[in-house]
Amino acid sequence: MDALDPIESVNTFIGTKDEGNTFPGASMPFGKAHSSPIGSHFAGYRYDDPMIRGFGHFFLSGAGCWEQGGLVSILPTFGALPSSFDHKRYAARYSHDGEIGKPGYYKVKLERDITVECTATTRAGVERYTWAGGVGGTLLVNVGQANDKEPVSASSIRVLDDRTITGTVETQAFCGGRPYLSYFTTRFDRSFREFGTWGPAGPAPGQRESAGGAGLRGAWVTFEPGPVTACTALSQVDEQGSRGNLEAETAGWSFDELRNEAQDAWRRELCCIEIETDDWDDRAVFYTALYHVLLQPLTGSDADGRYRGFDNRIHQAEGWTYYEYYSLWDTYRAHNQLLSLIRTQRAKDVARSILAIHEQGGWLPRWAYANQETNCMTGDPVTPYLVDLWRFGHLKGFEEQAYQALLQNVDGVPPESSRFQGRSGNPNYLAKGFVQYDRNFPKKGQDTDPRHGASATFEYALADATLAIMAAELGHKEDAERLRRRGLNHRNLWDHSVTDRGFTGFPRPKLAGGAWLSPFTPQGADGFHEGTAWQYQWLAQHDVNGLITALGGKVAAEARLDDFFAYQDLLTDPKRTVREKWVVGPYDYYNQFRYNPNNEPDLHAPWMYALIGRPEKTSVVVRAAQTLFVNGPAGVTGNDDLGTMSAWYVFSVLGMYPAVPGTGEFVPHAPKFRRAVVHLENGKDIVIKAEAADTTKTQVVDRIRSGWLNRGKDRIELAELRSGTALEVDLRTLSN
Repeated sequence: MDALDPIESVNTFIGTKDEGNTFPGASMPFGKAHSSPIGSHFAGYRYDDPMIRGFGHFFLSGAGCWEQGGLVSILPTFGALPSSFDHKRYAARYSHDGEIGKPGYYKVKLERDITVECTATTRAGVERYTWAGGVGGTLLVNVGQANDKEPVSASSIRVLDDRTITGTVETQAFCGGRPYLSYFTTRFDRSFREFGTWGPAGPAPGQRESAGGAGLRGAWVTFEPGPVTACTALSQVDEQGSRGNLEAETAGWSFDELRNEAQDAWRRELCCIEIETDDWDDRAVFYTALYHVLLQPLTGSDADGRYRGFDNRIHQAEGWTYYEYYSLWDTYRAHNQLLSLIRTQRAKDVARSILAIHEQGGWLPRWAYANQETNCMTGDPVTPYLVDLWRFGHLKGFEEQAYQALLQNVDGVPPESSRFQGRSGNPNYLAKGFVQYDRNFPKKGQDTDPRHGASATFEYALADATLAIMAAELGHKEDAERLRRRGLNHRNLWDHSVTDRGFTGFPRPKLAGGAWLSPFTPQGADGFHEGTAWQYQWLAQHDVNGLITALGGKVAAEARLDDFFAYQDLLTDPKRTVREKWVVGPYDYYNQFRYNPNNEPDLHAPWMYALIGRPEKTSVVVRAAQTLFVNGPAGVTGNDDLGTMSAWYVFSVLGMYPAVPGTGEFVPHAPKFRRAVVHLENGKDIVIKAEAADTTKTQVVDRIRSGWLNRGKDRIELAELRSGTALEVDLRTLSN
């Protein structure tokens, strides 16, 4: 087994270009705070941005929407103060020469020969600033600016003593959410000699405080020559929380000790999967994907266990960790299942955190940002998300509580006074079996389901079918049957008169009264969220028989999949085909008829081949898709979406994928590596051997052998994986 240090195998610059939206700076696994450079891009940093505005302390990895843009930005300089305190004006140029991005550590050289190193604890971002030439340095601490689209609405900063600054930042939450407040405390490892603050009126040397609404605001501190370490701790509870986090995690520690601690933590996390490969780039892509998976959700509770709940009150997590930031529309499809498999204790706390949101907010979330619901994206992602947490055993003792919360969600709509939108299409869906398409439907937040009625119907039906599984096993037989029938509601939108590209029958939006939307094309945008009927037709993996019937039988279904993936071209030149014939741009959602590997709605589509009885074609498509992940800044497809694309990649190279939520079943395909070992937290190992694996060839599964079943297998059960197993995969090469 390859014994290389996984820390050295990670390249945190992967995904920092072409809208991958990852950040290269330092974090702890699932950390609340970070330390990473801020540029002009909404994700914080973009590899080809020539300027760094500062080093921020909060980021979401791979998010596809504007967010806070760093939160408390610190930039080193020296000499006279800048003529403008606008970070667009005082930003510094930097060089990629010598720039380092590894788990728990980032390093870069700015103009004027200033070196910045970053590390982090779970709740604090840490930088070491070094000015060359024996000059004294100044740090600009900016609290009045975030990114260009989500400005700071209020801020405050206060110089407490000659080593400590504290303050608040109120800024717009992700994708149209409400402004929310963060507290911070920054402590330096030595005293500064001069200080001042600035506000909209300009600089005020020697003034200790600046507070108010929107506008430029911050403080500067100047030091005698020598390196300076700054530790910035965050809290959404109060100033005491940020100070407590700072004391608990950084007091008495040097920068080098904190960096070593962070990297040791990452080493322990990343060692949960070992791979055997001779290709350094393949190794870097894999471990970077695993790293991106393990960044979120973020720790929400402070070191003392307090956190701010969805009722805006302070709660206490006793003996567990409260996690927050849930991009559920994305993460229910792969990320949740991977964490549930390899990080069981955290997954249990995630499940408990979701239930806490329901308890305090009165409803289950869809896109939960800090302590508020943004109502971003559509459908009902929380249902398959929470049911899978139950399926993986992470709701023990809370099964009935979770079930009742889910039942409330699938059978109702939140009251008008609620910040949650829930299943806003439920009135029509429950009465008529589909969510109506209504582009003018009043909305609460970023998105609403009737504006994407066709895709919402498919998402609701999948959620209902998933909850039916849980209902049956918990003994709610009547609910189970009712939900199972509702799981077939996607069939209500199949119009067998629609033709496109020689195929007949497609999902088509219906208006509230039941009339078909007209005019309509399966490649159009109307009625589908971030996709078309071509992509969403496959979101019926829970009802394969019904889907096959709608498509005109297995032969017709296979032919449509072949066209969807440009399958014959994949056999000839997979790398070129995926870049020229699949959907290419990260936001090219509409006017499309091919597979979109950049976005979530059809991520499972390669396994539809296996579900209709042609598993060898799944392997061909998955191997081709893997070529889109490369060891470079543009190495992630689409937005990484809080680790979702990375989780897809990890499952894809291991040779199994959770295609059908709620079942605990994994659909196998050809693994990428000769050998991989997944170390589970229960002490058991999953060993995957594919001795003939060769990525230069088009390979498919010939046979899978294990201690459970010595025959060809079309499913791998969760129970087998959790008990520890050795899967021996025999591969064969397809001739073109």
